[in-house]
Parts: sequence; C-alpha cells; structure tokens
Amino acid sequence: MFIDLNVPVPVPGSRQTPGPAQSKKAKGKQPGAPQSIQASFSPVQIIAIESRIDLLIHLGYTIFAFNQTVERKVDPKVHFNAVDALLGQLRKRDGIVYLKRVTIVLDEESEKGFGLTNSNAGIFAGYDFIALAPTTATSFSLACLTHTLPSPLTAHIISLPLTLPRLPFNLKHTLVRNALKNGAVFELNYVGALGGEGDTGGGEAGTGAKRNWWAAAREVVRVTKGKGILVSGGVTNSGDLRAPRDIANLITVLGLPQDVAHDASTRVPQSLILRAQTRRTYRAVLSEPKVVIPGQITASTDQTSIPSLHPLPQQAVKANQPIPDHTPTPTPDVATPAPMSAAADVPKSSGKKRPLEETPERDTGRTAPESAADGNKAGPSRKKKKHKAKESKAA
Repeated sequence: MFIDLNVPVPVPGSRQTPGPAQSKKAKGKQPGAPQSIQASFSPVQIIAIESRIDLLIHLGYTIFAFNQTVERKVDPKVHFNAVDALLGQLRKRDGIVYLKRVTIVLDEESEKGFGLTNSNAGIFAGYDFIALAPTTATSFSLACLTHTLPSPLTAHIISLPLTLPRLPFNLKHTLVRNALKNGAVFELNYVGALGGEGDTGGGEAGTGAKRNWWAAAREVVRVTKGKGILVSGGVTNSGDLRAPRDIANLITVLGLPQDVAHDASTRVPQSLILRAQTRRTYRAVLSEPKVVIPGQITASTDQTSIPSLHPLPQQAVKANQPIPDHTPTPTPDVATPAPMSAAADVPKSSGKKRPLEETPERDTGRTAPESAADGNKAGPSRKKKKHKAKESKAA
C-alpha cells in the first residue's frame, strides 16, 4: 500500500454569497450575517485532476491527500475549504481513499500568528492533516516546539523548502529531536529532485532546483538520522509523477538504507494517518473507551445472571414451577447436636492433669499401657540374646 500525501489542488475561483442587507442607521450597531465563500472548479480543472488520479492509481498509489496551500495566515473571513468542494465533484473509485490536507507557508509576516488558534478550530476540523512550511528560523522553531504538541491544532507534517538556494535556517538537533518526539515528520517532495515546479515555499526550477534539493535533503537525512522522513510528490505536472519503487531507489542516493527508503512512502505515512486522527480526541487519545459485555452475561431478563449453586432441573424451569428446596432434612434416628456457644459452653480447666484413657489398639485387644509395659519387659531379654550370640562367635 503506497501513499502520496501531497497532491496539490489548484486555487479555484471563489464566489461570495452576501448576507442580508443593512440599513444605514444600523451600520456599526449590529453586524450582519457573515458572507459565505464557496469554491467552484471549472470543468477543465476537474478533468485534469481526474487524469492525474488515474495516473497515480496506475503507478500503484492507493491513498491520496489533496493539498490546499495557504500563504502567510489563515483568515476566517476569506478562507474556504477548497478540498471539500473538489471531493464532491470527483468520481468515486473502489479501494481508493481520499484525504484532505492544508499547508500554511510561514514567512516573516506570519511569525506573530498564522491562524492556528482555538477560535479557528472549526476551520481546521474539516482537514485530516495540518502541515507547516516554515521559511524563517523563528517559524521553524515554533513549528518544532509549540505546534507539534497534542492539541486540536496539532501540525504533524513539517514541509521544508528544499529548492531554495540555501535553507533559511539551521536544522538544530534539539529542535528536530523535539519534533520527532512529539510525532511530527519532515516531508521531502521529490518534485524538486526532478527539477519540476510545485515545491512548497517556492524556489528555483530546473538544474538549480536539483542541485539545491540534493544538498538540502542530505542535510535533513544527516540531522534526523533517517527517522521521521516522509516522501511525497508535490507534483503539479503529470509528466513529473514517478512510481513508488523509483522514488525509493532515488531516496537511497541520500544515504538511507533500502528498507528505510521503502518505509518513507508506506509505513511512515500510514502511521501518520492514524496519529492525525488523534487531533479530534482529548490529549491525543486514540479512541474513546467502550464497555464490551460478553454474550454469556447478556441473557434475557427472565433468567438471573448469578449462577445458582444447585443446578435446576430442566422440567421445572420450562414449566415455571417453584424451585425445590435442596437442603437436607435430618433423619429421626440421628440426633442433631445442639450448637455450642462461643464462650459459655466451653468447660473450664481445673488445673489438674487428666488421666490417660486406655485406648484399645487395632490388632490386639490389649490396652496401650499394657503394650508399653510388655515392650519394656521384652527390651532386656533381647539385649541378653544379642550379647550371648556375640560371645559364641568370639569363642
């Protein structure tokens, strides 16, 4: 199962539905209803996206994430979810999963705030992934330290601008280690390695883009030590699409082992999809606990769930007859002993030793004291016989 979590979506034309008109006297006193912004894709754009999806399926991909890119800041007055409008117009395919993603490109103007606030949580609830593309040192530090913590606005993907002439910030080990510990991944779009257009954060194209991409990607692999690397497409032209096996062979040139390069487009995005679902739960809990009652306990209301000590006959249960009493009744010949009290019925000791009772032995009819006396008498005679036998042998 191969996954591509970066299929760019073109910016569609937007139309605004105005709210109810306001009079001049009411201006400034009570705000009117907000204007609804809707996205409309042209038939030419839909045909181009459908052909790209067919090509991705032919190459072996089964899960796609349509990416909507936002510059600088998410403004609730202007922002609209273009991916929802696109999925409503696409043709459904069996065995293919469509996901929604938003990528915010951070620059100097978006350092103070780029819309990831609790008041805008409803806007980001419609997306499956939130990705950040930092282009400054401050925004990269915020992305690694703050916005990767478990919350409804967690950003699990950090997309790096690899086609720039030089990375605008240093990849510090402390920042990278903290982001990996929180579950974030660093995305490498292979479109820059081919010299194509569409890499996040802008940059060059052609031969210069290839050179910059390979130098920056090697630095990312060195700092992360091959952990938490996600390989995506980010391709806008269908001619730059590549098969997953070709991408794995391409990534091995960066110094990654073959299995790690294979996991960059299979296991890493698969675990990221499961982790991204925790944004809708409290403190990144995977699911809500549910009480599962076994089938043996869920019986009908007529029968009790507590098992009885004595099994009931089937005839009495079927005929709803009274339960027979299984307590044993005492026989008239045997007298039942009276219950003894705790302290009153215990006989008090007088301090004198009680004489031993003569208990008959099992084999003989003699009492115990007599057998003990006979044993004492027989003892010296046996010794004399042994002594005489030794003297006879010595003579």
